[in-house]
Amino acid sequence: MQTDNIELLRFTTAGSVDDGKSTLIGRLLYDAKSIFEDQLAAVERTTAKRGGAGLDLALLTDGLIAEREQGITIDVAYRYFSTPKRKFIIADTPGHEQYTRNMVTGASTADLTIILIDARKGVLQQSRRHAILASLLNVPHVVVAVNKMDLIDFSESSFETIRKDFSAFCARLGIPHMYFVPMSALNGDMVVDRGDNLNWYQGPTLLDLLETSRVAETLSPALRFPVQLVSRPQLPGLHDFRGYMGRIESGAVSVGDAITVLPSGNTTKVKDIVTLSGSLKSAHAPQSITLLLENEIDISRGDMIVHADTQPTATKEFTAMLCWMDNAPLNPQRKYLVKHTTHTVKAVFTQFDYLLDVNSLEQHSSPETLKLNDIAQVQLKVQKPLMIDAYKNNRATGSFIVIDEATNHTVAAGMISK
Repeated sequence: MQTDNIELLRFTTAGSVDDGKSTLIGRLLYDAKSIFEDQLAAVERTTAKRGGAGLDLALLTDGLIAEREQGITIDVAYRYFSTPKRKFIIADTPGHEQYTRNMVTGASTADLTIILIDARKGVLQQSRRHAILASLLNVPHVVVAVNKMDLIDFSESSFETIRKDFSAFCARLGIPHMYFVPMSALNGDMVVDRGDNLNWYQGPTLLDLLETSRVAETLSPALRFPVQLVSRPQLPGLHDFRGYMGRIESGAVSVGDAITVLPSGNTTKVKDIVTLSGSLKSAHAPQSITLLLENEIDISRGDMIVHADTQPTATKEFTAMLCWMDNAPLNPQRKYLVKHTTHTVKAVFTQFDYLLDVNSLEQHSSPETLKLNDIAQVQLKVQKPLMIDAYKNNRATGSFIVIDEATNHTVAAGMISK
């Protein structure tokens, strides 16, 4: 099957523990005929070892030994598959509340999020938290998969109750496109095929939505090229070579373009664009390239190359929504490291504006600290200027992570508001 020119959709799964996320992805891969024979054989052996019959489809995504032993997903498992209409990258994220940070990781680059709800349990706190995170992360499409309909006799009234409840909550989040699909991942109803048990539902199947949901232009048209490495190879014929390596996070650049280097403000023009396959006349996000410039100017890792007329904001202070991911609470008296694109700087939290209640969406003012999975609006001050955009305009330059200097652990993820 030729898929080289087919559009790519990145999506993630989220929900509470045991809602059936891994089984759903396994069913999607199996019914879409995207499983190799040796993978199926391995799953059959593991299923039999556990005393089961047939195929435990959850094993197709629960790849870690610890996950298989516990029967839960404890890390983000990435899977790739394609259909004649589209290519997909799936991030299967954990359901346990203590692993909410992994959902942030999986959804940060997603075009679509599937939030699973157990039809027997209805909307839970973790369901609301995942909807809030999808909203904060600017995920344009959210599919609410009401799973395990087979365990409530495929009740239409129960599905409608869940749909109305969750719709009322999500209406305040401003999610652009939201869909509800009743399904049974175990039996396959409404995943790839429609099945025979949900005839009262006339909407699309999950795969229909995955194949037809528009991949939004989430990247800003403004050029953002954070410099990752200055290349000066000491090779014959390349003594004067000086290239600036990195990935274009948004926008495009062409040979001859006038560019500005931040934070210095120096200006020059693009002399050449080099890749492993040769020189290019132009390049665009998310290509990794090496830029050669007409003039020799002082550029180092962490600097950003932009077009002069569409510059980001250079600032030492900014406001952000923060998801705290560490077991140890935030210590407002300590300095932390902020990693923004390719730049890492020391930072302090100067103010906690409010803590967001994930059940009511109420804003509790002036919390003293943040604990695991807390979501809050905060003010930060960094040691050196960062070149930022609002997250709603540019995911790459509007996001950052917070690192504990002592342990080197990533303790938080942030989305810049202003």
